[in-house]
Amino acid sequence: MIAAALAALTGDLTTWGMLADTVLPRYAGTTLILTASVAVGTALIGTGAAWLVTLYRFPGVRVLEIALALPLAFPAYVLAYAYTDFLDYPGVVQTGLRDLFGWGRRDYWFPEVRSTGGAAAMLIICLYPYVYLLARAAFRQQSASAYLAARTLGQGPWQAFRRVSLPMARPAIAGGVALTVMETIADYGTVSYFGVQTFSTGIYQAWFSMGDRAAAAQLALCLLAFALLLATIERIERGQAQAHMRGSAGRLAGLEAVTLTGWKGAVAAGFCALPVVVGFVLPVILLGEMAWDSGQSLMDRRYRAFMSNSLVLASAAAVVTVGAAVLVAYGARLAPGRWSKAMLLLAGLGYAVPGGVIAVGLLVPFARVDNALDAFMEARFGIDTGLLFTGSIWLLVVAYMARFMAAALSAVDAGLGTVAPNVDAVARTLGRNPLRVLGEVHLPILRGAVLTALLIVFVDVMKELPATLIMRPFNFDTLAVQAHRLAADERLNQAALPSLVIVAFGLLPVILVCRSIGRHAVIRPRMRPDAAQARKA
Repeated sequence: MIAAALAALTGDLTTWGMLADTVLPRYAGTTLILTASVAVGTALIGTGAAWLVTLYRFPGVRVLEIALALPLAFPAYVLAYAYTDFLDYPGVVQTGLRDLFGWGRRDYWFPEVRSTGGAAAMLIICLYPYVYLLARAAFRQQSASAYLAARTLGQGPWQAFRRVSLPMARPAIAGGVALTVMETIADYGTVSYFGVQTFSTGIYQAWFSMGDRAAAAQLALCLLAFALLLATIERIERGQAQAHMRGSAGRLAGLEAVTLTGWKGAVAAGFCALPVVVGFVLPVILLGEMAWDSGQSLMDRRYRAFMSNSLVLASAAAVVTVGAAVLVAYGARLAPGRWSKAMLLLAGLGYAVPGGVIAVGLLVPFARVDNALDAFMEARFGIDTGLLFTGSIWLLVVAYMARFMAAALSAVDAGLGTVAPNVDAVARTLGRNPLRVLGEVHLPILRGAVLTALLIVFVDVMKELPATLIMRPFNFDTLAVQAHRLAADERLNQAALPSLVIVAFGLLPVILVCRSIGRHAVIRPRMRPDAAQARKA
């Protein structure tokens, strides 16, 4: 980001003036519409589903509480490929309608898939699990006393949720929504495929099409300013609100679940099942059919190499990023103040920066270091060092850490917010230094939050495309790179196979984290009808 800022300040303003007079208002307006739509959609779906599976029992809830996180394994651009093939004019849906009713091209209206609304729908489907996972963990860790007090004071389930449980879970929900917003403004694959003009597409057009790094850096600074504004507003609105847990015995998840039957159970099941079907089941079927028609095999040596490279990068980046997020969040807890808040904001800004901008921002200074070191070693010792930094995997891992630090920080920071400050004081009076307090007290409590952060970063790295394209070592391709190459050549059938493998690798960590969250706080289903009647009364 520093390299991008320097390039923006030292560059020519001619291109910037031209952009401001022509497409910049369009970039800003489209980006605002897209982010607002995704924020509202992910907040409603993620929070509503998390509350339903936490406190209610209805048909299929045991399966749905895990299945609701499965769309997180899908890259948004892969969904765009699948649904374009399915819903576009030559697709199955419109072709079936024309054959069934004998319509012509002008005899009916069908929503345009390649539009701002279509891009928002793809992003909402893929990103709502961020909110769902964090909100579900927050609901399960809440104290049951406040909710029960609201019920005994005459508040119904909806009023108790709106006035008590929702404000207590707001830090986690806001963190999840912030992740979806930053992911949206940094998205390139979906909006470029749908032809939607946002700041992200403008950055890539200025950088790669127009060859003007200064203009691209200036647009990137606009994107950074927008992300900083959103993060600051979220922090101000959150204030000092925290919900410290008071022991597992009093958690909200320890309450007896309310059983929903009849139309209420059907509505709850339908609300939770719809995003699973649209975001996972149907895309898997569509991509599976396309992959079957492609005739490719996973046993091919190239695909084994793609899978190995993707797993190595995703695992290393997840461990390094989450470890750094724990240290940053814990450091801010030990020394609260303006500097710590600013540090948290700056550490999370990378999520709003397109991966390509981060990649070039790292490559420019490290390439100079490589060249200077190579010249020195050649002149002094006659040794050709080559590209030690810019051609290495670890620099790509650093780019991932900068890009996805906000995802890990949101989960870890929300988990730390549930730990009362007096816990640290008690541990310190027993002779524990800050590192031992972190290892012996906080990390066991934060196990669910850390696992959630590892999941998010692992899956995001598996799906990440721009930074990997620019910074990967020579002949070191990943599944995402292979899928992009094939889709760019309009070979969508061939692109379906690596896309499905990306999804498959993302499924296991999603299921493990969901099971871990559920294992720590199990809801007891209601069995006695007389107890149910007493509670209704």
